[in-house]
Amino acid sequence: MKRIIISSILLIACMAANAQGSVADGKSHNEPVVDKVVAVVGKNIVKLSDIENGYVSLRIKQGYENAFQNRCNILEGLLINKLLVHKGEVDSVEVTDDEVKTNVQYYLDMYETQYGSHEAIRQATGYTFEELKDLMSKMLRERMIAERVRHQLTSNVKITPHEVTEFFNKIDKDSIPYIDETFEIAEICRKPVISEGERERIKLELNKLRERILSGDRFSTLATLYSEDPGSATKGGELGFFTRGKMVSEFEAAAFALKPGEVSPVIETQFGFHIIQLIERRGNAINCRHILMIPKVSSEDLLRSRILLDSLATEIRLGRLTFAQAATDFSDNANKIDGGKVTHPSNGGYLFTIDELKQLYSGIPFATMNAGDISNATAMKTDENRDAYRIVTLIRRNPRHLANLKEDYDRIYNAALENAKQDKIYDWAAKTIKNTYIKIDKDFQDCDFQLKWVE
Repeated sequence: MKRIIISSILLIACMAANAQGSVADGKSHNEPVVDKVVAVVGKNIVKLSDIENGYVSLRIKQGYENAFQNRCNILEGLLINKLLVHKGEVDSVEVTDDEVKTNVQYYLDMYETQYGSHEAIRQATGYTFEELKDLMSKMLRERMIAERVRHQLTSNVKITPHEVTEFFNKIDKDSIPYIDETFEIAEICRKPVISEGERERIKLELNKLRERILSGDRFSTLATLYSEDPGSATKGGELGFFTRGKMVSEFEAAAFALKPGEVSPVIETQFGFHIIQLIERRGNAINCRHILMIPKVSSEDLLRSRILLDSLATEIRLGRLTFAQAATDFSDNANKIDGGKVTHPSNGGYLFTIDELKQLYSGIPFATMNAGDISNATAMKTDENRDAYRIVTLIRRNPRHLANLKEDYDRIYNAALENAKQDKIYDWAAKTIKNTYIKIDKDFQDCDFQLKWVE
């Protein structure tokens, strides 16, 4: 089975580990080394520090074992990525500046959240904030080009059930992984309706803040004091640059209609009520700040929801009502049509690990529940950050087991499909190498590559 292609974005993930890793086994990765170009693909280069960034991350998981070959594997992944970038450049695959800026801003925000200040980022990564921004711009542009070319090359790859079975049967028996215990669950949620009086109260409060801003108060100061958006309030309400399609439609329409410095009227979205100020417009992207206020559900309505759910749980436990029927009749969630079955937010399946459930369903003791057990009514926050209640049932516990086609077909299918796509990339690369200028430094010419990169 071919080694996994390592994407160059891996460099971003491990940048904080320090770009000045050591090539020599056993040396501290903080010891400086002289960076150099170790490979050229077309007009794109791979530097020694690119390999070392990837190796530092890999070494944390695998230690120093097979250090040279691990570096060779990382280099081959980078070579394939550079080959994809080269094809993208030859074919004029377009990645706009706005797309790059939006992606760069996402990672910069992530770093600022993690480290707290530009100086802390510099100390952790070895780069100033502006250096990091420039470096990410180049790397992310290349990644986006490579991803688009990869998609073009593999979008028509399909596999049959027979090929899935063949793929699984070729796995060495000692290499078949264990699948952790998983859980299937269903829920009934009650989301009390916001009263008209509460909606009017929130709009009045926001209009008062808007008048203060129009009279000279700083929007950013009031956002810090009053906004209920935890992600932006500490930044004076600033959201960073975004393009169309990134925000909910009502917010987006109001924000893009503004002129720099202008403040919107109060607008309503699924998250609550906002006022927005446009800071800057760059091409198709804008940066703005906002103040969010979230209408509150009355304590009486919340109590009624809790009482109803506890009553439903009792009726279900007594066998007078099925959970699926109760979900259909009483739940306020869209999954009511599927008997309340909960789909995984990442993969769309129905299986969750215990750690995922602890994060998503705090306070519900899944570890001690048996199939058919129902929780008591538990407080929750909706996706719109509003108070609600829910009851949850455990449909099935799937014990830890060796992966097999019967229980884990979807997982094995996805792995087989990715392997088929990888084979397609390798086949394409093997042909493309012959017509592409490639040079590899002598220190890496003894690598056991999957492909023949140089004659």
